[in-house]
Amino acid sequence: MTKLAANLSMLFNELDFLDRFEAAAANGFRGVEFLFPYAWAPQQIADRLKANDLELVLHNLPAGNWEEGERGIACHPARMAEFREGVALALRYAAALGVKQLNCLAGVVPPGVTQQQAHATLVANLTYAAQQLQAAGVRLLIEPINTFDIPGFFLSHTRQALDIIAETGSDNLFVQYDIYHMQRMEGELANTIKANLPKIAHIQLADNPGRFEPGTGEINYHYLFRLLDEIGYAGWIGCEYKPRAGTVQGLGWRAAHQVG
Repeated sequence: MTKLAANLSMLFNELDFLDRFEAAAANGFRGVEFLFPYAWAPQQIADRLKANDLELVLHNLPAGNWEEGERGIACHPARMAEFREGVALALRYAAALGVKQLNCLAGVVPPGVTQQQAHATLVANLTYAAQQLQAAGVRLLIEPINTFDIPGFFLSHTRQALDIIAETGSDNLFVQYDIYHMQRMEGELANTIKANLPKIAHIQLADNPGRFEPGTGEINYHYLFRLLDEIGYAGWIGCEYKPRAGTVQGLGWRAAHQVG
């Protein structure tokens, strides 16, 4: 049975962040996700989750200076100490919020750093983070992201993510499979998901082009939702799309696709 989580960094964004929890629940969502919780005290978010009977499905590890365009620091050799501090911070929030999986954004390769150096740094950081999260009962995820939207992003293909997971040797490291990003980078959505289902812990969606809601572009979400049910995907699907004409106005896709 498909379980949809509202991505509060993108949906209901006409509201203040803490007010989006109530809006998500009022519009039928039982789970939520978002980029980062760190601008708010853990108790502020925990109170909103409890008041609206919502499960927090996922958020990201700290990812550098987001407002200045950074999209993760896990592949930055000079910032490994900062990365470890971010792991500790994320775990404090996870304990307070009850979240059971955290996503790590690899980041854009910094100037002067080779692909080999970025790769070695990412593997080392993920090995460390996966161990720390496992001790706390939290899964670590990595997400391939398309390089059209974020040029230079280090992790951009499913196979690359799976190879990195294997290299860490960790059984606590999984793929966050974003359908939109992988449609742009490689296609073969259905076959890739089926072949790698045991290592896919979370899925996100948006249509292409435009990153709008399902039904607005080229991706056959009717087929993909049926497929996910047929192959037994039991995780959440995060709705990480840009509402084309307002969040509430655009939620009709759920009924049209018989999900939600």
